[in-house]
Amino acid sequence: MSEIVPPEVRPKPAVPAKPSHVAPSSSGPFVPSPQGTGGEGQGSGRGSALLGYIGIDTIIEQMRKKTMKTGFDFNIMVVGQSGLGKSTLVNTLFKSQVSRRSTSWSRDEKIPKTVEIKSASHVIEEGGVKMKLTVVDTPGFGDQINNENCWEPISKYINEQYEKFLKEEVNIARKKRIPDTRVHCCLYFISPTGHSLRQLDIEFMKHLSRVVNIIPVIAKSDTLTLDEKTEFKQRVRKELEACGIECYPQKEFDEDMEDKSDNDKIREAMPFAVVGSDKEYQVNGKRVLGRKTAWGVVEVENPNHCEFSLLRDFMIRSHLQDLKEVTHNIHYETYRAKRLNDNGGLHPISSGQDTQESNL
Repeated sequence: MSEIVPPEVRPKPAVPAKPSHVAPSSSGPFVPSPQGTGGEGQGSGRGSALLGYIGIDTIIEQMRKKTMKTGFDFNIMVVGQSGLGKSTLVNTLFKSQVSRRSTSWSRDEKIPKTVEIKSASHVIEEGGVKMKLTVVDTPGFGDQINNENCWEPISKYINEQYEKFLKEEVNIARKKRIPDTRVHCCLYFISPTGHSLRQLDIEFMKHLSRVVNIIPVIAKSDTLTLDEKTEFKQRVRKELEACGIECYPQKEFDEDMEDKSDNDKIREAMPFAVVGSDKEYQVNGKRVLGRKTAWGVVEVENPNHCEFSLLRDFMIRSHLQDLKEVTHNIHYETYRAKRLNDNGGLHPISSGQDTQESNL
């Protein structure tokens, strides 16, 4: 009989360590699931046990570096009657002179017969991140004796930007990075009457909420008392609900319970009662942005004085990317689907236009 030879015992491969130059993951160390070993036939919902560090978590850093190199676009439209402080508020939001101030009319100037659309673009940089900010102003809106259908030029402008983006998309030799002029956010300024919305306000938001993200704000809210402000906000919310007007963030686009919880707080705070100012005053030894009155200084960034900081945090610090995504995935896709269905599809455009990537 031949001798039974025991199987050769091979040493286990050494587990490679995570490179020292890779930043630790914010989500903590990866704990492999006891289910499955990553072989074929495993269910798609099962985890896979890793023998060592791969580097999947570096994708976030890769995306961050790419964004910092290329920058991004953000386009905001301001709509409301003259004299409500639209330009001042936008300048306060971005802490720079990004919005034109010539929206009010002097005695020598004539109020335009129709709504004009004027835009100004600026590149602003913070922490190494570049943003091309375009502010679209609508002088003449609501300043006429007869304001019937005065929202139509604004609606036309918004759709023209969708059309421009669509035509770039269907080009045979399209640009690596299509310039984005689509309106991502529309700040609608409500006059601080303390009574109710005007018919013009309702008609505008009813028509435009279907094509753009509308965020309503009560302008110059320091002209209202605290009780007047609270009652006015409640009245506006009830009127919007009664008219079937859904402002951003829309309930139907909440992705999960966490989104719903965060967005419900924002919806309850709307419309934001704001004050804008680009002037600084000394208050308790600190320089603050504010409006000086005979009774003291209304501090713009003090949450006890107005809701400017709430609007800024919501629009820029927590929902800026979502505003862009809803614009692209919802409003633009709705326009695109309708346009292609109406025309039986757009033919690709072949032209000698420069296909180089546009730089900020």
